[in-house]
Amino acid sequence: MPFRALETFIDPIAPPGARAARAFGVPVPEAPPPATLLGFYWHFARQARALVIALFATGMLVAVLDSLIPVFIGRVIALLGAHAPDRLLAEAGGGLLLMGGVLLVLRPGAILAQNLVTNQGINPAFTSLIRWQAHRLVSRQGWAFFQEDFAGRIANRVMQAGPALRESVVQAVTAVWYILVYGSSAVLWLGGADWRLAMPILVWFVAYAALLRFVVPRMRDRSRAASEQRSLLTGRIVDAYTNILSIKLFARAEREDSFVQEGVLGLTGAFQRQSRMVTANAAMLATLNAVLLVGMAATAIALWARGDIAVASVATALPMAWQIANMSGWVAFNVAGIFENIGVVQEAMRSIAAEPTEPDPPMARPLRVTRGAIRFEGVRFGYGRRDAAVLDGFDLDIKPGERVGLVGQSGAGKTTAINLLLRFFHPERGRITIDGQDIAGVTQESLRASVGLVTQDTALLHRSILDNIRFGRPDATLAEVEGAARRAEAAGFIEALSDWRGRRGYDAHAGERGVKLSGGQRQRVAIARVLLKDAPILVLDEATSALDSEVEAAIQEQLSALMAGKTVIAIAHRLSTIASLDRLVVLEAGRIVETGSHAALLARGGAYARLWARQSGGFIGA
Repeated sequence: MPFRALETFIDPIAPPGARAARAFGVPVPEAPPPATLLGFYWHFARQARALVIALFATGMLVAVLDSLIPVFIGRVIALLGAHAPDRLLAEAGGGLLLMGGVLLVLRPGAILAQNLVTNQGINPAFTSLIRWQAHRLVSRQGWAFFQEDFAGRIANRVMQAGPALRESVVQAVTAVWYILVYGSSAVLWLGGADWRLAMPILVWFVAYAALLRFVVPRMRDRSRAASEQRSLLTGRIVDAYTNILSIKLFARAEREDSFVQEGVLGLTGAFQRQSRMVTANAAMLATLNAVLLVGMAATAIALWARGDIAVASVATALPMAWQIANMSGWVAFNVAGIFENIGVVQEAMRSIAAEPTEPDPPMARPLRVTRGAIRFEGVRFGYGRRDAAVLDGFDLDIKPGERVGLVGQSGAGKTTAINLLLRFFHPERGRITIDGQDIAGVTQESLRASVGLVTQDTALLHRSILDNIRFGRPDATLAEVEGAARRAEAAGFIEALSDWRGRRGYDAHAGERGVKLSGGQRQRVAIARVLLKDAPILVLDEATSALDSEVEAAIQEQLSALMAGKTVIAIAHRLSTIASLDRLVVLEAGRIVETGSHAALLARGGAYARLWARQSGGFIGA
């Protein structure tokens, strides 16, 4: 069956740009599409070029066959005038049969072929291919990329790019053939009968081209503006839904309504400006088509009255003019659709064709952790601010298997150091090494696979608890997942979980960002995930901040066992949770001011001792 053959012609999950080659055993980075409009289109269209060529061919065939209909009408009129009724079939039956065969067999077959290519070959798989490749490219952007925009707007761009690009390609191919075939066949046939019959069509084409030249750029710009407003509105709505608990807690529903209202009014205004151009174009085109029909009728009747053309020519000229008028309306409608879709594509390019924010270098190698030694060498970083650095001259040497705690007030640079270690950002100066390997030259995937991280702000996936814990090691067995949950003191509440679809225990879903669980429960699932991952480097950023004291005490025993043989960096404002680590490093304004064990730092009576005194009751006397 042609259905299945065409439906499987395109692999909807092919790698972006078919860039799956390897160099020296390392995968070639997936490059984004070109930032130019034509380059962006070709980047995707070339992956389906066989079907695009087939679309061109079938579109041309359908247009040619449609353009024959007025010719057939004129030919039938001519035959009726040239043959007696009782001799018509005997003398002209072959011609009539041929025209009937074209209309009954060939034209439906061509339309079927065109629909098969469009509906079975291009529409489903090509759309999915664009969405899939766009998602892969966007999801591999650096963390900073997602901090600068609404998640909903980015998602909208990825979802809308596929159908918009597909529709504009299909509509453009069809419109081009109808304009070329209808116009050229009309001019050639009518000009062959009498050159004056072709003049109304030639004049109409010049006026039609001028109309398109006026309308198309304005339609493109207004369509792009409407697409931008639509994505902005989507982003605001998704942002409100994501933070619905905060909105309710602060009783800000009305305030958020006004925030979304601005987006609704912005989209409405942009859409109205776009619709005005569509309406004006339709009015001007209707007037132009009326002039064509009246002009053609007047010319044909005048020529017939003078005896310069036969009635068959009149019978051909009028349907042909009517067909061109109908075609022009269809093309104008499609041109509006084409440029509306082009506007959507141009807006989507801002995310899909964006240069990678934190790409791996071309010859990046996998990180190989043999001992777990970490070294920060003269690191400076200030999130792009030249006048103030979060870390400045930061030097820290962590030995293999050493457990180090980073201490300091908020803003001292503790979490920034972790983000640099994970290569969410690059140092502005200096470097970071793991076992002597500069992390700037290794792949991000291998770097982060070697680090187990538990953060204060734990967000879970809207999937089952099993999938969330197994996220740390996808090949883990159910028994291993359950063991990690028990060690994280999470097994008890997990077994009692259920969701609205009746799924229970480890099959129950956590909700978006884990919203169905309490903060402490989310933290314990995150700890179970890291326990299961069992990476050689462990980073704990306020890992137990959401836990009550009893649960924290139980988990600390498991974390102590997990730390054995690993290099550990821990951050905690609650100093009692890290007092037993091998070494504490105190930061102030991005620099290390003290380092040593808990006892040694207390004895020194410096910055750490002051922090400890505040937390252990020294502030009560005030």
